[in-house]
Amino acid sequence: MADRVRVTLLGTGTSTGIPVIGCSCPVCRSSDPRDTRSRCSALVQVDGVSILIDAGPDFRAQALRENIERIDAVLFTHHHFDHVVGLDDLRPFLFRNRAPIPCYAPPETERVVRQMFSYIFDDGSYPGVANLTLHALDGTPFEVASRESGNVARVIPIPAWHGETPVYGYRFGKVAYLTDTNRIPDSSMALLKGVDVLILDALRRRHHPTHFSFDEAIEVSRRVKARETWFVHMTHTVGHAEEDQAMPEGVRLAYDGLVVGA
Repeated sequence: MADRVRVTLLGTGTSTGIPVIGCSCPVCRSSDPRDTRSRCSALVQVDGVSILIDAGPDFRAQALRENIERIDAVLFTHHHFDHVVGLDDLRPFLFRNRAPIPCYAPPETERVVRQMFSYIFDDGSYPGVANLTLHALDGTPFEVASRESGNVARVIPIPAWHGETPVYGYRFGKVAYLTDTNRIPDSSMALLKGVDVLILDALRRRHHPTHFSFDEAIEVSRRVKARETWFVHMTHTVGHAEEDQAMPEGVRLAYDGLVVGA
């Protein structure tokens, strides 16, 4: 039997976060805590292995809120600012354990992140930087090990597209996470066969050129036939209570701090 997968959704909002600076729309002024959405990120825990997906500008606050004490590896979905710029906030995880934290990314993302954070990966002139290694993925499944127990978790990259940008989603057992995408090739849909819990990009009701709309994401959910689908990366045009109630059976809107798993 596969190990149980637990996913804490650290952030479920789009690149601006919600409330949006300077906006007085109903969602940005909402008193419903589910309408406050930090930038997308997730913590995946499998058999004692703790894996961070993306490290955006809100990662420090997310880690404090969820009392995250250990990160064994980081998986990047792509190189956009709201998914990588919090990388330096991984430094405190090295204070107790000096072993480097491996980071994995699609090839283009690996190149961009290495350039953005050259002072971490290439410079070597400052001794206080985060102790990280960076690896380009080729789409082959791989294993991540716990730095404490040695237990391992199997990770299956899921190639997809975010407009013209190649991205990776990731599968862990019967759980899959795909944010920032508007096209999943048939070959990647095959990799999602048997998924029970699908965490999926769904920006808003209206069409967008690089993200799934609600209707498009619902169609992906139907094709995958997951028991549960949770939408993430939503904008401030989406009021949680109203839109969640309107979703079809098995499809829900996620919110910051939600824990799901299979």
